[in-house]
Amino acid sequence: MDTQQFLAEFGHIANAPNGIVQLRELVLCLAMQGKLIPQGPEESTSAALLATVEQDKARLISSGVIKSPKPLPGVGPSDISHALPSTWAWVRFGDIALHNSGKTLDSVRNSGLPRDYITTSNLYWGRFELGNVKKMLIREDELGKCTARKNDLLICEGGEAGRAAVWVADTEVCFQNHVHRARFYGGINPFFAYRFFEKLNCTGEINAHRKGIGISNMSSKALAMIPFPLPPVEEQSRIVAKVDELMALCDTLEAQQQARRKLQNNLRLSTLQAVASATSPHELQFTWLRLAENFGQLFHVPEDVVAFKGLILDLAVLGELLNIEHCHSSTGDDLINAIAIKRIEWSKNSTGQEQKEALAVLRKLRTQHVAISDVGLPEHWTWASMLQVSQVIIDCDHKTPAYADSGIHLIRTTDVRNGSMRLDATKKISKESHLARSRRLTPQPGDIFFTREAPMGEAAIVPNGESVCLGQRLMLIRLFGQLFSNRFFIYVIQSPSFQKRLKVSAIGMTVKHINVGDVENLMIPVPPRPEQDRIVAIVDDLFRMCDHYADQLSRKQRIATNLAISAVSNLTGIAIEQEEEPMKAPQTELIAPLRLGTAPDIKAQAPLATILARNNGEMSAKDLWQRFGGEVDAFYAQLKNEVAHGWILEPASAEMREKQNDAVSA
Repeated sequence: MDTQQFLAEFGHIANAPNGIVQLRELVLCLAMQGKLIPQGPEESTSAALLATVEQDKARLISSGVIKSPKPLPGVGPSDISHALPSTWAWVRFGDIALHNSGKTLDSVRNSGLPRDYITTSNLYWGRFELGNVKKMLIREDELGKCTARKNDLLICEGGEAGRAAVWVADTEVCFQNHVHRARFYGGINPFFAYRFFEKLNCTGEINAHRKGIGISNMSSKALAMIPFPLPPVEEQSRIVAKVDELMALCDTLEAQQQARRKLQNNLRLSTLQAVASATSPHELQFTWLRLAENFGQLFHVPEDVVAFKGLILDLAVLGELLNIEHCHSSTGDDLINAIAIKRIEWSKNSTGQEQKEALAVLRKLRTQHVAISDVGLPEHWTWASMLQVSQVIIDCDHKTPAYADSGIHLIRTTDVRNGSMRLDATKKISKESHLARSRRLTPQPGDIFFTREAPMGEAAIVPNGESVCLGQRLMLIRLFGQLFSNRFFIYVIQSPSFQKRLKVSAIGMTVKHINVGDVENLMIPVPPRPEQDRIVAIVDDLFRMCDHYADQLSRKQRIATNLAISAVSNLTGIAIEQEEEPMKAPQTELIAPLRLGTAPDIKAQAPLATILARNNGEMSAKDLWQRFGGEVDAFYAQLKNEVAHGWILEPASAEMREKQNDAVSA
């Protein structure tokens, strides 16, 4: 390999998403392909090494230390993953190492002296954790089979099969039957072999030699059959030294990246707090300009932008985003009083169902008991419950409606995300169903839909010009629009501090949800209306900047990823395929209904059965998935588990069909 080419591509890979992991894998791949260091013209060949290996075996056989091994099949073209230098050779692992697993040792059944005894729980990649090492009684005649000495390679047979480390201590140690010991013939470097297993793990090739779905295992036969790239001994040592050097460099780069991320986190916080603590218009202008000029330096990955948005929201809704001293013409208490007066007027001037709802709100407020938050607010702000600031809060109809091919948008929890109401994939219901479900209150533009479950705590404003209907596990919140900003209300709900309070009020062992009364009691900060509008404008501006840089970071990451993939392919000669769009749903659709089976125990992890129980014990798979609120792969894994426990009845396997390309189904 051209060293200059490697160094030229090093930066591209290191700075790509997950770049250090790719670098480690690249180093190991190049090492095992003979491309990491140049071959010396005076060096011996693997043929000479294999002759020494056979001499070692013959000596141990003749002395009775080992039995004559059964010959292993040669390495064929189908076993070879890549070409090797002419001085290397492909061999079976069992041909170059004396290997065996330990034996099951039990202090009750065994006698002898107590000895240190390691298990797979003590064996990690490249190291041993001996803080909890066990002591076992082992007889003298058993030690040969289950004792490791310095420079033996120990490999997990069970657990994470293939995980390996070299025993470097001068003292000997015993090992259990789920650990393989490899002792190499001919002076083969055990650290080179360790790096080989590390490479198999990084690339996923180790899976071809494992068995088992849950807890994997690797038999002695499977270990012996692994194709192994064998260089001359001198070259093995030089490769190990170069890999160690480059891995140490990766460790340094990783530490530097973590330190940089920490500095970026502190910079984001201090920059935003500088804006928040401005005490004059001049200082505000200066700090705001500094924030704008340094925006691009505050983030490393798109997730940083998400965290920064949360910080902005918390500072904004707690009155710390712009703490400029000025004369307050009104207070939060004034606003709460104005809302109370408006609500009384509404109860007097409305008729029919609206009047019933207005009077119901007044009755609830008279008996409502709330705990005022101890979080500090500006002195002219106040804390109030959601019910106190709202005109009315309405729960959904809990029956599943009949769907129609066209008609009114039925908004479900999956249609409310990140402050937006998505209308591109909604279910439709007829006007008659809409009227029946909206008999308490018909949703209108400006209303807020709030999710109580699956997921909990999402909110969105009903857009202008759209007819929508409240779906299950949703609540409608209507404000007096001229008094309280629905945009500010949404930002409060999205803030991490509110979400934390929401989780405290949530109930449920598996699927967290919140009751209607607890929603009404949730506390929110209340600034005067002019300040609400001002805060919304500031947050909007900051979020536009955040979104701009998030897009830039996403594009930068895609470019960096493509550069890294290209660099790795050029250096290793291995073509790497990248999926442009990950599969979001399986290519088949389960159309059989899912029915509740044996009721799970209250402590059981059965979220799907819990949802079914709340919906008359039967639902379509697609509806259940959407109410589950998770990724489709997680849904099917959970469904399989609950069917296995009998909490959900086995669906009719015949009722499967190919999924249409233009729809996402469960």
